[in-house]
Amino acid sequence: MTATVTNVLFICTGNSCRSIMAEAILTHLSGGRYCAYSAGSHPAGLVNPNTLELLAARGHDIAGFSSKSWDNFTSPDGVKMELIITVCDNAAGEICPVWPGHPANAHWPFADPAVFRGSVDEIRTHYAEVYERIDARIKKFLNAGKDAGPTG
Repeated sequence: MTATVTNVLFICTGNSCRSIMAEAILTHLSGGRYCAYSAGSHPAGLVNPNTLELLAARGHDIAGFSSKSWDNFTSPDGVKMELIITVCDNAAGEICPVWPGHPANAHWPFADPAVFRGSVDEIRTHYAEVYERIDARIKKFLNAGKDAGPTG
């Protein structure tokens, strides 16, 4: 019997911090049960260097990350998403595209580390705190999902 892989799209406004972190964490923790993607409603065009530094320090392969538009995932011929999760209040409040297949959706709000101001050490600490919150939420999702499916 072949295991089904669930496609999940994480969305935030810029696709430079939180959604990238969520994509990396779910990819790392899911054991292949989920295929994670990320996108933005108004992509920044590049992944925030602080995000890449943090992910690399946590052992994630950062080679394939890019800031991209959610339009990349709206084609009927594209990857079919089963679940779309917004990770910021701005993206959650925007009018989303029509997603092929009408996937389930959820909203997990996290503070935007890109707007935090402070010393280099304070910024690193803030990014790490946001990462830990996302990590904890994804672990909760994965534990619930063992019995409840993709929206559990």
